[in-house]
Amino acid sequence: MRSYLDFEKPVAELEAKVEELRALGENRDAVSISDDITRLENKASDALRDLYAKLTPWQKTLVARHPQRPHFIDYCSGLITEFTPLAGDRKFAEDEAIVGGFGRFRGQAVCVMGQEKGFNTETRIRHNFGMARPEGYRKAVRLMELADRFGLPVICFVDTAGAYPGIEAEERGQAEAIARSTEMQLSLGVPNVSVVIGEGGSGGAIAIATANKVLMLEHAIYSVISPEGAASILWRDSARAQDAATNMKITAQDLRRLGIIDGIVGEPMGGAHRDPKAAIASTGNAIEEALLDLGNMGPSELRDHRAEKFLNIGRKL
Repeated sequence: MRSYLDFEKPVAELEAKVEELRALGENRDAVSISDDITRLENKASDALRDLYAKLTPWQKTLVARHPQRPHFIDYCSGLITEFTPLAGDRKFAEDEAIVGGFGRFRGQAVCVMGQEKGFNTETRIRHNFGMARPEGYRKAVRLMELADRFGLPVICFVDTAGAYPGIEAEERGQAEAIARSTEMQLSLGVPNVSVVIGEGGSGGAIAIATANKVLMLEHAIYSVISPEGAASILWRDSARAQDAATNMKITAQDLRRLGIIDGIVGEPMGGAHRDPKAAIASTGNAIEEALLDLGNMGPSELRDHRAEKFLNIGRKL
């Protein structure tokens, strides 16, 4: 069953009427109402198109967090064949907030990883809502070291509200683990591409998004802190999250203009959650194009390209 966001209520009402008419049409004695169904479908489609053409940053935040939006596991199963997951950081424990391993992307052997939020209560608890602990980032480092050793490109999918802020995570060196993962990405001698598929929150995101190419889905967000967190700090009022979202420039369109990201992956009309297969296919095409752009670079060129990319962000701003 499709879940609608608050601002989608006009579309929800139209689509509900369409379903009612379809149910009536299944009655053999009912008068043909196909024309009415078509008219309402077109009206709903136009309303959806108009609505998503002018989303506010806060509305994009809600779309990025949509519970039916495809997650890392969906992208992995849709784009990666022969996927073999690896577990554990070889230091403390396994952290299922970050899932990673090796497989083939359109025939090419790759290392792939990403944050997984989970789909229901059981999986969300198991994956800790996509908020990794230090061992998750140390696992990411272990995977990237293996990829670098065997000359395999690294593909990362970013979808997290941020790194886990619990006391035990801080005791085990959360900040150091994030820094090591970021450092590892900067030192890779193989191409790496990161895609923000939902939320890209704080250091939890940058730890696996320090890539040669950083892409974002059209309605994803990427920020140093959540809008609610920023509002609590700036105005002591989390209810002003909409103001924070607008001022923080967290949308793909703003970040592309500022040079923070390298490209935007278009989503199906109404967001990736309305047609996950199309969204996954478009993302795969964008990743393939990015890897082709980087394919002729040697290890030192890739490191220089990556370093220059992030240094240029500071220079431009």
